[in-house]
Amino acid sequence: MIRKAVIPAAGFGTRVLPMTKAVPKEMLPIVDKPSIQYIVEECVKSGITDILIITSRGKETIENHFDKSPELERALSKPGKEDVLQQVQGISDLANIYYLRQKEAKGLGHAILCAKDFTGDEPFMVLYPDDVIFGEKPVALQLIEAYNEFGKACVGIKAVSQEAISKYSSLKIENIRDNIYTVTDMIEKPAKGQEFSLYSILGRCLLTADIYPILENTKPGAGGEIQLTDAMAVMAREGKMNGVDFVGKRYDMGNKLGVMMANVEQAVKHDEIGEDFKAYLKEFVKNI
Repeated sequence: MIRKAVIPAAGFGTRVLPMTKAVPKEMLPIVDKPSIQYIVEECVKSGITDILIITSRGKETIENHFDKSPELERALSKPGKEDVLQQVQGISDLANIYYLRQKEAKGLGHAILCAKDFTGDEPFMVLYPDDVIFGEKPVALQLIEAYNEFGKACVGIKAVSQEAISKYSSLKIENIRDNIYTVTDMIEKPAKGQEFSLYSILGRCLLTADIYPILENTKPGAGGEIQLTDAMAVMAREGKMNGVDFVGKRYDMGNKLGVMMANVEQAVKHDEIGEDFKAYLKEFVKNI
């Protein structure tokens, strides 16, 4: 049973400046929820009970969002606001959420190493907050099911374009069956000609404690940072990693276009504003 997850949320969000100068990128909304709440809800739907959010200076609003808000709850306790009150109270009751500051920006690998005391010897999920994924079955649960069957660390993978692969990782894979693969090697941000394939890790990893001694000995890689991919590559070469070509629609919330796509595409499905928003869009596109 996987009961712990780590959400590394210490990044600056430079791709969505100037908004992220004052607002953490993880708090950028998709309609009426901050994107990180969708990540936490994915954990909960996957059976995870304990979540560590790794933050940095200036990210206090994340903690405030998942905390109790007595003043707001009192204001919403009046007749007619019961639904909103229930929503607000539900946020703080989602899971056991803990916080740890990454005091220096040394990379994703270093951030995960900071979680060692939290996860101990247990396998755990890592969910990148830039990647919000919608679907019938949570991606975290898809990886957990693969882990339960094969007993190996597992990453969520998707094929990307030839033009985009240099911005991601590239995986060497062999199909086991259906959408499940063995991952035998990987490289972070490959130069042209270094790619193993167009398959890349997109936002979800299920790791075992085997990752920690490797991270402790991983030297800075791409960008001068300790890359989680470099450590996972060691596990892959040792035959300790699988990949799941997950089912779900992914939005890159660290990218301005991704933020806008997420808001438009989810707004048309929203219970409260969906129909009105669709009518507005149909009228608006007539003039484009």
